[in-house]
Amino acid sequence: MRRLYLIIPLLIFPIIIRDTYLLHLAILFLIWAILGQAWNLLGGYCGQASFGHAAFFGLGAYGAGLLALKLHLSAWWGIITGPLLAAIIAIPIGLVCLRLRGPYFALSMLAAAEVLRLICTNETTLTNGPVGILIMPSFVSKVPYYYIILLIGIAVYGLTYLIINSRLGYYFKAIREDQDAAEAIGINTSWYKLIALLISALFTGLTGAFYLNYMGYIDPPIAFSLIDISITMILVVMIGGAGTFDGPIIGALIMVIAGEAFRVFFGQAHVFIYGLLIILIILFTPNGLICLKRRA
Repeated sequence: MRRLYLIIPLLIFPIIIRDTYLLHLAILFLIWAILGQAWNLLGGYCGQASFGHAAFFGLGAYGAGLLALKLHLSAWWGIITGPLLAAIIAIPIGLVCLRLRGPYFALSMLAAAEVLRLICTNETTLTNGPVGILIMPSFVSKVPYYYIILLIGIAVYGLTYLIINSRLGYYFKAIREDQDAAEAIGINTSWYKLIALLISALFTGLTGAFYLNYMGYIDPPIAFSLIDISITMILVVMIGGAGTFDGPIIGALIMVIAGEAFRVFFGQAHVFIYGLLIILIILFTPNGLICLKRRA
C-alpha cells in the first residue's frame, strides 16, 4: 500500500506543472524507470547481466515504425506489435546466448544487438536503412504522452511486483545466487532464464514502441545504441540498486535530473562531471543508493 501513494503525485503532476520542459523530463524519467526495471528483472533478480538490451528496445521501436512505414497504420498499434516482435526474436537469442554464463553471456547479448543494428542499417527495403523512420506526432501537447507512459509504467511495475513475489520470482533469485545449486534442487534453470529474458524483452520492446511514438523518429544508431540505451539501462539499475524493486526508480531519477542539471551548469564539461558522480556512487554505494534509504 505504501507504494500506491507514490502514484498520486505522478497522476497530478501535469495538472500542477505546466512547463513543457519539465513534462519532457518527467516522461524521460518514466521511460528510464521502466527500462531499468526491465533490465533489473533479468540482470538484478535472475543474475543474467546483459550488455545488449538495446536489441529489444530497437525491435520494439521498429515494430511500431514499420506499421506506419509499410502498412500506413497508426504507430500506436506498435504498443502491441513492438513488444511481441521483441519477445519473438528474444527466443532464438536466448536459446543461444543463455547457454553461456557471466561475461560471456553479457558479450554475446552485445553481439546480438550489434547484428540487429547492422541488419536494420543495411536492409534499406524493409527498414529504410540509415535514413530511419519518421512519423507524424499524434498529439501537440506532452500531457497525453505523459499519461500513456505512466500507465505503461504502472502496468510494468505491477507485473514485476507480482512476478518477484511469486514462485517464479523465487526461482529467479535462486538462479542468481547459485545456478548449480538451483539445478541440484530441481529448477530447470535454462527454462526460467529464458522466461526472464522474454519478460524483460517484452517490457523493453514496449518502451521502445512508445519512444518512437513520442520522439517521432528512429534510426539504427539511436534504436540500437550501446551507450545511450544498453549501458544507460545498466547504470540506472546499478546506481539505484540491482535486484531491488525501487532501485530503478531511484536510478532513473538520478540519471535524468543529474544529467540535465550538469548539462545546464557545466556545459561541455557535463559528461566528465556526470561520469565522476557515477564513479563515486558505485565506489561508495556498490549496492546502489537504495542502501542509503535502508540505512536511514
